[in-house]
Amino acid sequence: MPVARSWVCRKTYETQRRPFEKSRLDQELKLIVEYGFRNKREVWRVRFTLAKIRKAARELLTLDEKDLRRLFEGNTVDLIGIPPSLWSCVI
Repeated sequence: MPVARSWVCRKTYETQRRPFEKSRLDQELKLIVEYGFRNKREVWRVRFTLAKIRKAARELLTLDEKDLRRLFEGNTVDLIGIPPSLWSCVI
């Protein structure tokens, strides 16, 4: 039986507004050396993913503590390895 596939193409990274900002370029180079990224696009991809997680966490913190969405999605944040004590540091 054939499997239906959904090919959703969306951008997984976001480029910088200023392409030649020296401080940012130096910081990206340090990240490449420290974490072993192959290129700048991987750095941008990780930043984009972290920004999405941070945005979702900020939105969850604005909800009431008894809200079902906050309870279920807050457990997801626990599953990805961010303890509740560090939520304020990450956000």
